[in-house]
Amino acid sequence: MTPSMGSGSDLAARLRVAYGWTGDVRVEPGRRGAEGRVWRVTAGGRQYALKEVVGAPPAAAAVAAQVDLMQRAAAAGVRVAASHPDRAGRHVIPGDDGSWLRLYDWVDVRPIEPSACGARSLGVLLARLHRSAPACGSEPGGGVPSRWYDRAPDLTSWSPLCTSGAWWCDRLTARLAELPLLCERVTPTDPQRCLSCHRDLHPENVLVEASGALVVVDWDDVGPAQPGRELAKLVFDWFCDGPAFDLQAARELYSAYIDEGGPGRVVEASDFSMLVAARLNFLRLQLRIALDPHASREHRAWADQEIDEALRILPTPRQLGEALEAFSDVH
Repeated sequence: MTPSMGSGSDLAARLRVAYGWTGDVRVEPGRRGAEGRVWRVTAGGRQYALKEVVGAPPAAAAVAAQVDLMQRAAAAGVRVAASHPDRAGRHVIPGDDGSWLRLYDWVDVRPIEPSACGARSLGVLLARLHRSAPACGSEPGGGVPSRWYDRAPDLTSWSPLCTSGAWWCDRLTARLAELPLLCERVTPTDPQRCLSCHRDLHPENVLVEASGALVVVDWDDVGPAQPGRELAKLVFDWFCDGPAFDLQAARELYSAYIDEGGPGRVVEASDFSMLVAARLNFLRLQLRIALDPHASREHRAWADQEIDEALRILPTPRQLGEALEAFSDVH
């Protein structure tokens, strides 16, 4: 079921109070998803993006970590859409009917296909993010680094999913033989080697302006990660689409990252831990949603789409070895 969003006039009134705006405030509906919507706001001669989401708001510590990294990244030359606090200093404010609101700069951007994105530009972007990031050995608010990024699902958890009779069972079964080799690459994160990282730099979260500048969006997953592991994940997120692995682009990205002073390196199998663990955890989550009789039809349909892609892009042990070989003399 699609959530109920506030009206433009209601939101305009709420924003006037929260931000102290006077005069004309226009709120126009934008893209809507399963859990929220982005509105285009015009006030005081400026344009903003208002994110409205239904559900529990992010913790204050998580928001503080996101804002800190965004500001550091912007100072290092990374293009971001700045998050704006209200008059009380809050970056997240309550909306209507259990929703919450967050205001950003409006940036005119468009998606970019990996094949059209300069690999060197991506390498420079990640190097600047990592060079500007503070050391960070715990999740925002405390706690060890999230197991999502360094613990693969137990191998025994996959077999029951393969006997459900769903359309994807044969494809999942075909990948099971490789899972032990993939999971061998996954080792615990070393908090002493972690920086505050974006952790979700796939092609939907790095967009492009008309000028050609790359813009990083959706900082909701900021937290600790080893920079080499995020680097390895970025390479596969952008340049490995199933069997098609652009090793030349991967090498160019890696070389540009090092030339720009990025601190991470991909030199051993465990450097793919974040890639493998995140891909497998996401796939298992979507499989469970697709089989959940209590999930809405829309969420199950969305999970089916995600499963199709997740099975296609799940890396193979051979591809990890090819990447290590390609990077071996770029140090």
